[in-house]
Amino acid sequence: MTAPSSPLRTLQRLASLVRLSHTVFGLPFALASAGLAHRSALAHGGEGLTLARLGLILLAFTGARTAAMGFNRIVDRRIDADNPRTAGRELPAGLLSLPAAWALTALSALAFVFAAWSLGPVPLYLSPICLLIILGYSLFKRFSWSAHLVLGLALALAPGGAWVSITGSLSDLTTPLWLMLAVACWVAGFDVLYSLQDEPFDRARGLHSIPVRFGVRGALLLSGLLHLVTVAALAVVHVHAGLGAWHGLGLALIAAILVYEHAIVRPTDLSRIDRAFFDLNGYVSLAYLACVGLDLWL
Repeated sequence: MTAPSSPLRTLQRLASLVRLSHTVFGLPFALASAGLAHRSALAHGGEGLTLARLGLILLAFTGARTAAMGFNRIVDRRIDADNPRTAGRELPAGLLSLPAAWALTALSALAFVFAAWSLGPVPLYLSPICLLIILGYSLFKRFSWSAHLVLGLALALAPGGAWVSITGSLSDLTTPLWLMLAVACWVAGFDVLYSLQDEPFDRARGLHSIPVRFGVRGALLLSGLLHLVTVAALAVVHVHAGLGAWHGLGLALIAAILVYEHAIVRPTDLSRIDRAFFDLNGYVSLAYLACVGLDLWL
């Protein structure tokens, strides 16, 4: 039974349902891509990034991410109810109704499609594919350990979408594709670390993940390899986009943060996973946006 609550409390619970604070992971990379696309568009005689276009990119990102998280919480509500770590979430705990969660998810998906339509024909044509990926991710752990990689792809769509929204075409995609690869591997790598805390539950429940398939040590190794690819891909972005010292500093900071992240999560000590997941990865994205912004500005 869903507990009755005031409209303000319901809004707070809806925000908690989709973890709005986790926007810090993906949005900075989308904004960094928008900045790089702006420079590229101006170099080719285009309009570049305007305030209106920036607002639509923010709406598209927020709508897509909220729809994805809402759908994830809906389809996983029974699994979450059985897991002691997640049983207190809004749906299994009865703090929100299922219709409210569906309404938020549907409205968010519509907001994403509206923003894509407003940004131009190419973003609009690509929007159904994006929705298929970001919503489909939630089902993968039921049959494939590759769910982490699909999540990485889902978040990697953000910098790609920001680039296309500003340039208006699918040509000259070398820079955004390397940035997308970096984001995909970064997200997949830290999601593998985060999923380590659910490995016993997932194994018992018959769910699929890299820790279940390859064990704790194998998962840590694969996460490390994914983050090596992240740093390598950002290095390619640095060279191909002709970026300078500030971007190089951002790349060095990200490499250092990722090294530290893996140093504090060990096979025999998983107690600091939350810190590795929330704090350090928030620093990664914010540091990258700041350094790209300084590089482009200065």
